[in-house]
Amino acid sequence: MNVEEYRDYCILKKGVTESFPFDETTLVFKVMGKMFALCGLDNVPLRINLKCEPERAIALREEHEGIIEGWHMSKKHWNTVYLDKISKDLTKDLIDHSYDLVVSKLTKKVKAELEAL
Repeated sequence: MNVEEYRDYCILKKGVTESFPFDETTLVFKVMGKMFALCGLDNVPLRINLKCEPERAIALREEHEGIIEGWHMSKKHWNTVYLDKISKDLTKDLIDHSYDLVVSKLTKKVKAELEAL
């Protein structure tokens, strides 16, 4: 996946917004205000950071050399995914998982707002 494909896939999900909160080199995707993906646009090779459940994160890192422990300010359950080392299908699956994980932790009120979109 290239940056545009990655961006397009994320932005089509319900309730997703994108921003450059840090600087013009880091693109962040949020669902209902909660971050589920970020991409450093100046990284070569291109990599994205995605949320993941701890057990799944460990298994993915053991199975795929293109997935390593992720970085985020909270340092909780993120994977760094090198897009040139894994398939598009796996990348989409990881994006979906990150999105679904964040949605599952939204409050009932916010989930209702998301469903209404």
